[in-house]
Parts: sequence; structure tokens; C-alpha cells
Amino acid sequence: MVAELNITSNFTFLTGASHPEEYVRRAAHLGIPALAITDENSVAGIVRAHVECREVARHVGLRRDFDAAHGLIGPPRPTQIPAPPSADIYTIPRLLPAALIVLQEGVNVTVFPRDRAAWGRLSRLLSLGRLRAKKGTCVLRFDDLMAWGAGCEMLLHPVRQPLTPFRGAHNWQPLARRLTRRFPGQVSLLASPKYDGQDHARFHHLAHLAEDLAIPMVASAGPMMHHGKRRRLADVLSAVRLGVRVENLGHAALRNAEQRLRAPVEMAHLFRDHPEALLNAEAVAARCTFSLDELRYEYPSELTQGETPRQRLARLAYEGLKWRYPGGAPQRVHDLLEHELTLISKLKYEPYFLTVRDIVHFARERNILCQGRGSAANSVVCFCLGVTSVSPEIGTMVFERFVSEARDEPPDIDVDFEHERREEVIQHIYERYGRHRAGLCATVIHYRGKRAIREVGKVMGLSEDTISALSSQMWGWGGGGLRAERLREIGLDISDPHLAQTLDLCDQIQGFPRHLSQHVGGFIITEGRLDELVPIENASMEDRTVICWDKDDIDALGILKVDVLSLGMLTCIRKAFDLMGQHHGLDFNLATLPAEDPAVYDMLCKADSIGVFQVESRAQMNFLPRMRPRNFYDLVIEVAIIRPGPIQGDMVHPFIRRRNGEEAVSFPSDALGDVLGKTLGVPLFQEQAMQISIIGAGFTPDEADRLRRALATFKKLGNISNFRTRFLKGMAKNGYDTEFSERCFSQIEGFGSYGFPESHAASFALLVYASAWIKCHHPGIFACALLNSQPMGFYAPAQIVRDARAHNVTVLPVCINASFWDNVMEPDGRGGLALRLGFRQIKSMREEEASWITAARGNGYLDVDDLWRRAGTPPRLIQILAEADAFVSLGLNRREALWQAKAVKGDAPLPLFAGDLDGEGIVEPAVHLRKMSEGEEVVEDYVSMRLTLRAHPMALIRPRLTPPKSAR
Repeated sequence: MVAELNITSNFTFLTGASHPEEYVRRAAHLGIPALAITDENSVAGIVRAHVECREVARHVGLRRDFDAAHGLIGPPRPTQIPAPPSADIYTIPRLLPAALIVLQEGVNVTVFPRDRAAWGRLSRLLSLGRLRAKKGTCVLRFDDLMAWGAGCEMLLHPVRQPLTPFRGAHNWQPLARRLTRRFPGQVSLLASPKYDGQDHARFHHLAHLAEDLAIPMVASAGPMMHHGKRRRLADVLSAVRLGVRVENLGHAALRNAEQRLRAPVEMAHLFRDHPEALLNAEAVAARCTFSLDELRYEYPSELTQGETPRQRLARLAYEGLKWRYPGGAPQRVHDLLEHELTLISKLKYEPYFLTVRDIVHFARERNILCQGRGSAANSVVCFCLGVTSVSPEIGTMVFERFVSEARDEPPDIDVDFEHERREEVIQHIYERYGRHRAGLCATVIHYRGKRAIREVGKVMGLSEDTISALSSQMWGWGGGGLRAERLREIGLDISDPHLAQTLDLCDQIQGFPRHLSQHVGGFIITEGRLDELVPIENASMEDRTVICWDKDDIDALGILKVDVLSLGMLTCIRKAFDLMGQHHGLDFNLATLPAEDPAVYDMLCKADSIGVFQVESRAQMNFLPRMRPRNFYDLVIEVAIIRPGPIQGDMVHPFIRRRNGEEAVSFPSDALGDVLGKTLGVPLFQEQAMQISIIGAGFTPDEADRLRRALATFKKLGNISNFRTRFLKGMAKNGYDTEFSERCFSQIEGFGSYGFPESHAASFALLVYASAWIKCHHPGIFACALLNSQPMGFYAPAQIVRDARAHNVTVLPVCINASFWDNVMEPDGRGGLALRLGFRQIKSMREEEASWITAARGNGYLDVDDLWRRAGTPPRLIQILAEADAFVSLGLNRREALWQAKAVKGDAPLPLFAGDLDGEGIVEPAVHLRKMSEGEEVVEDYVSMRLTLRAHPMALIRPRLTPPKSAR
């Protein structure tokens, strides 16, 4: 029984050639009792290995239960008995959390925390190195290890080639002696084979070196892959890392496929002359008792003077109840609130809800529009705290979808903020809790489709045109291969060995981590030091710090996350509310907009939804006249149904036929009728998929939750089909026919990662209604807010402006004397408002430049020279303004303005041309330029601003496209 303590996974990016999970499964198969994933200056991959160890333990338990039930322990298994789960796995490997620490002095040490306190020190050591370096790098020195290494086992790596001189090798031994003196009994010398024919002499040399240092020698195979079949992929990864072709790797290529995870019997043969090294590895593993299960996440207590979190949450919830229901809340809402507060108290989640409430409260104080979404919209507490804006009375939502005692997992509240101001909220969180207590989650960027073919194809020597041809056929390619007929159609010879090998390597690299990025907004906040729970590092964005674990990792460890997300439509709606207050004296928010306005639904039924949140796509616009929404719940369905999942699951057409009375609404049973009644017997939401599996197929709540997780991760993991047999058998057992069961599972499977929870759809539907209401009643303000919130949505500014004019909105051009940076509403002279385009619509113009022009404008500029003198506008910017036709109010057409702009040189006028107080100076004679044609003006408008207020481009060529009457 040999422990493997020196494994390099693919979280040592572009080096290791196997996933952490693959190492665990292989170790279970080979009978390895303990293993350590030791990535370079990182613990990013160990949670995945930890979770896989749990899964292996579950499968082994099933296997043993199976064998015991069939009396198969000992004798061979008869062929007529079904194969048990994981029949080739009996060993449950133990994971040792660890990291390879690479020091600036050229010393490498693998560090294993013995206990929880030592893990905290290792985490802080890695944080120290990461925070003093740019993203993706780590700078650690020998003194750092000396300061933070207490309580850790250490495997000291010898210099790379102990039999030959090595630059810096003269520093290694003195540092090694310092390390052994500082940490007596904690340091061992690592011995790994190089498979180069010198291992026997190498081990003999290392044994003498260990004896000289008075430390034990520990054996390791030094695996870089779980199986030898990954050797070619390892070379490809090295080539990508080094930026060379595989054929030019030289000594950086692996000599053979031997550097793999090895069975105990193989290790015994490799170290037959030094069996003590194998025993020492076991001893090190035995002394390292720390497990990630010991990590106890402590959420900030959120204590206030004289109030416990429970008391404060209850007080704020009931105050919010009076605010939400000024006329008195229904008894059902009172009962729901009591139920939720009781469950939250039982699970001790009050601090989490208070943290989210305080973040939302900060945003509201700063007039930052925000709204919670996702399963949080199931909660009356969240509604009363102002976190969500959708009343839980809508729909069939239940709090247990959000927080469940049976699931025993933390809640997850997603809050959207205005995309232009979310950074204010993020920095507030850092300032309030400190960067040692708060950090963003990581997101693992994986190899997918086109990235795989680009990078693998390049190092494999494929030509650029071949790579482009392959990439063009790889839309949506996640992990499978390309169809052979498609390759032939684009002129590729699939029988070519080199191309076939390249495509095989592309397939192998699918899903491999490429690097770490930051999560879109998932914050981890702790009571104590976050950097003692998980290492913290710098993000690429300034003033951002992140942890190295992603959302799946923290979910697996039961760590709470607050999602601080951004949404462009919230920016648009908030700006629209501000304009409505400024020009019409209206004071609205998401909760106080007039509800169920028939005019809004009339507009949506006509598919007049350009710019409206979620229903502006062509697919939604085609569906709106068929759906004909007449109330808010219709919008909830509208949001959820036009998704890849419901479309692939054939849910759209049956729903419309039933809604229009073309098909009878029927249910296979009364129980499922209660689940599917509001959606006319068609499952549209994740909650319904879970309820069908429980009621129809007899799933346990745990199995239904695993199905939900599979739905949420189908694209990445592809494991939803594992539930198929269980689902069909359960449905048959409960009396449902095979055709219905197959159709149900097909619909559930179609959800993939695109299935919406009903509560999430309801939150989005509120934004649909709000944006549609503003567009219906204030189309000019809506267009102005949309333009000021760009980039966002499906439509370019030109289409937004064209749609506004179609709604009788007067749109005025950019003007040097009337425009500001933002688009604004101004009186149109007829008692209404006109939309004045702002400088932000001009390409190549920055906000600070526009601000300086408007600040120096006073009563207006007289000519181009006046702008130059008073605002100090550089010649480049004056030409940009002239090309945008911004001087038309001064009586200058585009060519005249550009002519004068070209005369401006330098930052100030030359004395000879500046004149004096009497107006004397050299004056150039007037130049008469031919005016641009309409077509030329339109072209220049699009070049400078990407839109035009003149004729539509098609109007200019329509006479050429219309055949003469004689030809009709």
C-alpha cells in the first residue's frame, strides 16, 4: 500500500495532462490508499478531487451492499446477476490537501498541512505570494516558507538533475539544511524516477543526500498524467505553454509515457533497492490527518448593538411587510413569513439574509437600481427586505425551492445591479469587510470547441486556412467530434493521419482548464480571515481580489456565496425613472409602476418590443403575437418558454395549441395535474421537472435535487442521461405509459442548462413589464435611456433611433451648442419633448472630452475657432466633431466645418493668425465647397456615428430595385 504524494494535475495549467477526478478514479482502481494533488503554488484543483473521493466512497458502498445482498463476497460473481456499480473499484483513496511551493531561490517544496491550523498557514502563504504578483503568477521566497511552514509536512525536491551540475545548485544544500533545522521532523527528501536509465544511480545518490541531511527519503512516481495514453496530450500542453510546435519541443517533450500514476506493485519494483522510501511515504500520509471536510465556514455574524441576528431579521422583515402592503398583508403572506423566519432561524441563516439586505440597502441609498432573482424570488422574507421585487403570491413558488432543511445546503441569492454602477457595490463590500475577509469566486476557463482547435491545431502544425475551416464547423462543439461528412464537404481529408491525430487531441483537451478568471459577481464573505480558508489572489481588473475555487467547489464545501451581478436593463430603467421624474414629476420604482396596464399588453401582442427586456429577440417577437400575453403570468411563461431547453424538448407548440384551444388540455393523473395545471400540462420550469420526478417517478428529494443539478450543468458535465433508466422505471411502476414517460424525460432533458426556475422567470418578467410600460407611455424617454445605457441588448443605436421615430419621437442631431455627453430630452417647441443625441454617439470621442466642451460652452460657440480657443479642444477632436456634422447649428455644413477644422493646428493659434483686439491679422479668402449629396451625408453619418437621421440607406437605391412598369 503506497501513498502517492506528488501528483501534477491539469490545474498546473498547460502542464498536467489529467483532471484531479481522473487521478482519484485511477487511484481507486489501482488500490492506492492515499494521494495528494500537488499543483504549482495552487490548491485550485483539490476540491474536485475531494468531491470525487466522496463519489468513489458512495460507489464502493453501493458495490459492497450489492455483493452482500447477492452473497458474492469471496466467490466469483455469476454472469446472470446484474453488474454492480463501479465493479472495478473497491479502494476508497484518501486525499491529502497539498501544494507545490516554488521559491524564487530555486528550491521547490511540497507542503502538506497536518491539521486545520496548518491549512490556514498554507493558505496565507499562497495568498502572500499571489497578492504580491500579477494575476496568474506567484512570488514566494525562502523566508516566507520559514515564516508560515509550522505544522506542515514538507517534501524537499532535489535539484532537477542531482547527477549533473545545475545552475543555482550550490544554494540548494545550505537552504535545505536551514529548512531541516527550522522544522525538525517535518522535512523529507522526495525521490522520483526520471525514466532515463539513470534512476538506479539517482536513487542511490538521493539516499546518501537524505542521510547527509538527516531526513528520510520519500518515494513518488511523479505522475503528470493518470494514464500513459495522455502522453501526446502532455506534449501538446507543453507546446502551447512554450509557444512552439510539438515537433520543436526538444527536451521539453516527455521521453516516454512512464510519468503516470502507478500501482503499488509497480512502485515496489521501481524502489526495490529502497523500500524504506515507500514506507516513509505512508508515514507522511499517516501524519497528515487534515481533510477539507474540516473546513468550517463561518458567515459574518452581522451583530448589532442590543440585537441578535434573529431579532434584527425579524424586525426588518415585519417593517418591510408594512412597506410592501400598506393596506395590510393577506393572512397567507403572514403565514408564509412566519414559516420562512422559523426555517431560517432553525438553519441559522439569518446573517446571510442580513448581509444581502445591507448590500441592497447600500445600493438603494446611492440610488442604484437592483433586484434579486433566481430562486430567491420564492421568498417572502427577501420581498419584505427589498431584495426582490416580485410578490411571492405570484405563481406556484415555494420557499423550500430556495432554502430546504432536507437538502441541508446554503441558499444562493442573486442580486442584479445597474451594470454601470455595480463597481460601487463591489468596492463597498471590500471596504466594509476588508480584503482579508471578502473575495470573488473564480471561474475556470476551459478548453471548448474553437479555442481547442485553434491552440491544438497551431502547435500541431495545421495551416491557418485548415484551422479556420475547422473552426467554422465547430459551432456548439462541446466534447464530441465533427461529423466526417462535414469535414469532407469543406475539403479536408479525414484519412490523413496527422489531421486525425489533431482532432483526437482536440477531443481529449475538451474540458481541460486553461486558466482561472473571476466569477461575474459571486462574493465569499467570512467572519474570520478568508485567506485562512482559501488562498486569495489578484484579479486582472484593478482593485479586485479573487479566491482560487469556483462556484461548484464552494457549493461542495458548503460555503455561502452572495452574487453581485450586473444587468444593463436595470441601468436603462433607472435612467428612465430619473428622466420621468425630471420632465414629468413622476416618482416610480419597480414595485410602484401601474400594474396590468392593457395598453402595455396591446403593444406586446403586436410584437412592438424593440429594446424591451428579454422579448426583443426575433424569436420572442415572432412568438408574442401567438402567445398574446394579457397578464403578468403570461409574461412569466413568455420569458421561460423561448429558451433552447423548452424548444428542444418540444414544449412550445403543444403549449400554444392548448392555449389557443386547438388541443385538449389533459393530465395523465390528478397528482401531475396539480403540478402542470398553470402551464396547461406542459412542463416549463425546473420546479415542475423536479415535481414530476418525485410524484411521477418516485424520486427521493435527494435524487430530485441531483436531477436539478444535472439540469443546471448539462452543458458542462452531460450527466443527465444517468437518470434516464431510473426515471422510466419509476414512471412505469406508478402506472404511466412508456410513450408519456419518454416524452416527459425528453422534455426534462431538453432543459439542459437553459431551464428556468419559475421564480427566476417571474423576476425577469417584472423587468419585461417595467421596460414595456416605459416604452409604451414614454417612448422618447425609453429610447434616451437605452442609448445612454449602451452597450446592451440586441439592437444597435441606429435601430433604437429608427424605432423611436416610428413612435413619433422627434430626434435631434448632435449639436456643438446643444448636446451633452449623454443623450437628453429637451422641449420640442410644441409642448412635448424631443430626443437630443449626445456626444457619446460619436465614435472616437471620450466622456472627459465632451465634459470639457460643455463646461466651457457658456452661451454657445460662435465658430470652429471659438471652440478651439475657449475649450482648448485639440485639432483631432475638432475634426471628429466636424465629421459628425456637429457644427450645423453654426451655419456650417459638414464639408465647410471639416475645411475649417483642417486649418486648426497645434494646441493654440499662432500669433500671426490670432489677430489683435482690433481684429487685425491675416484672413484667408472664403472657399466655396460643393455640398454633399444625400447619399454621401448618410454614408458619413454611419461612418462617424453608426446612425443617421436622414433617409434610410435603402430609400436611396429603391428606384434601382423597383422594376419599371413595363416590366411588371
